[in-house]
Amino acid sequence: MTLPDLVPEAPVFQTQEAVREAIAAACAASDGLAAFHDLGASEEGRPLYGVVVGHGPQTVSLIAGAHADEPVGPETLRALLVEGLRERRTLAALGEAFRLVVVPHVNPDGEARNQPWIRRWPDLPAYLAHADREPPGRDLEFGFPDMRAENRQVAAFLRAHAPCALHMSLHGMGFAEGGMLLVERHWAGARTERLRAAFAGAVREAGLALHDHNRKGEKGFFYIEPGFTTTPEGAAMRAHFLAIGDPDMAGRFRQSSMEFVRTLGGDPLCLVTELPLFVLPPVRPAVPGVPARYLALRACLPGWKLRVAHGETLTAEIAAFGIEPLPLRTAMRLQMTTLALALHHLRA
Repeated sequence: MTLPDLVPEAPVFQTQEAVREAIAAACAASDGLAAFHDLGASEEGRPLYGVVVGHGPQTVSLIAGAHADEPVGPETLRALLVEGLRERRTLAALGEAFRLVVVPHVNPDGEARNQPWIRRWPDLPAYLAHADREPPGRDLEFGFPDMRAENRQVAAFLRAHAPCALHMSLHGMGFAEGGMLLVERHWAGARTERLRAAFAGAVREAGLALHDHNRKGEKGFFYIEPGFTTTPEGAAMRAHFLAIGDPDMAGRFRQSSMEFVRTLGGDPLCLVTELPLFVLPPVRPAVPGVPARYLALRACLPGWKLRVAHGETLTAEIAAFGIEPLPLRTAMRLQMTTLALALHHLRA
């Protein structure tokens, strides 16, 4: 299963409200291929909506934006719908094999809070000054099925179309040494060996390395191989914080979207994409599982944020680390390629 290039030549970040009518109109003009669903409103009253594309025998759920400082995933799903329905043959062929259940952005309130840096992309100081992510207890990815209004509405939409053969939650990282793919533990072995090899090839073709980080099972991140770990789980998060004597923090984690989808039946392949906004060149030769430059940068970030808040520049520091923004089109194409690889894996 392949997808043509549905990413615009010069994509820009949009907002939930601004793109709603374009998606609804594309569905209305699709001759029954796609159906637009108003799911309700976010906590702050912004529209939450989803789309069902196709009538195939296998259901694929796609969500993005759970961490709202990771805006590439939502832009990818918006392009999939708007551009895919414009080139109707693309999604018509896909819809014969699959039923796509898509929520382009599950967190429009978080998207709004991140606009001060998103509007200035790829300005790194703006990102450091304004990137905002909800803490545990408010984190939508670990709030299924009912922590927040958004979780309840998305959960009901997914439940209505379950069971799924594939679930993808599109994520990202602020900084990384390359691309990374998280695979739900039931699929972490030989079942996805070819898929992982294909993803690694796509990352290299895009001119990136793999982000190789062995977290040794911390919070459910179990190492598979360079560039791949298992998906985190709410249960593992709770166990981690209970083990370090923080039951209050442990109690803030519910199910991840991956865990929730598995409760709906079947044996879904669950994937989480992790692509950086800003890329760091890896240290060579590298110690397996140790992203040395990334870890060094992470130690510097609190001080950098304080300096940016005081109006200082970081030109020399950014250059010393070799930090470069990953072009939005490159990142979106990699997200789209990962979806195509996963669909092909289901059909193989």
